[in-house]
Amino acid sequence: MKIGEKIRRLRVQNSLTQEELADRCELTKGFISQVERDLTSPSIATLMDILEGLGTNLRDFFNEIEDEKIVFSKDDAFVAENGDLKYTLKWIIPNAQKNIMEPILIEIEPGGRSKEDSPHEGEEFGYVINGSIFIHIGSEKYKVRKGESFYYKANANHYISNAGKTKTTIIWVSTPPSF
Repeated sequence: MKIGEKIRRLRVQNSLTQEELADRCELTKGFISQVERDLTSPSIATLMDILEGLGTNLRDFFNEIEDEKIVFSKDDAFVAENGDLKYTLKWIIPNAQKNIMEPILIEIEPGGRSKEDSPHEGEEFGYVINGSIFIHIGSEKYKVRKGESFYYKANANHYISNAGKTKTTIIWVSTPPSF
């Protein structure tokens, strides 16, 4: 992290000149200029004064929060195939397992099915894009067709299977992440 560059960005965001920031911190404009160009390093006490003048503090200043990614492309997806169960699973949001919910795109060949998931805290939601599926929840079985959705609490063993003669495509969201 370049401290001077970050101080300059904060100063500009706050619509302050170097002289205005210097006045707030009882420093000289020349010193602020040198700090912003990384020609000198302020003491911790002076840095705290500068940050206070910028409306922030040490913790927030040094907390490197990455910009949240909002839009994901097909290049971001991670794909896994299971030949035995005849499905392809695409994690369409990278690293979603660290989030509260985990969306996937699953394609199941005729006669195929997903892995069976044990009961867990949370819920499952899905939308059938193509084909039709059976949802197996405990000893119950429900048919879901193209254009229909499903939603259930994951308090019993559960999985989905292809109910038709063509490949099915489903958007499936689990909370908490379990895929």
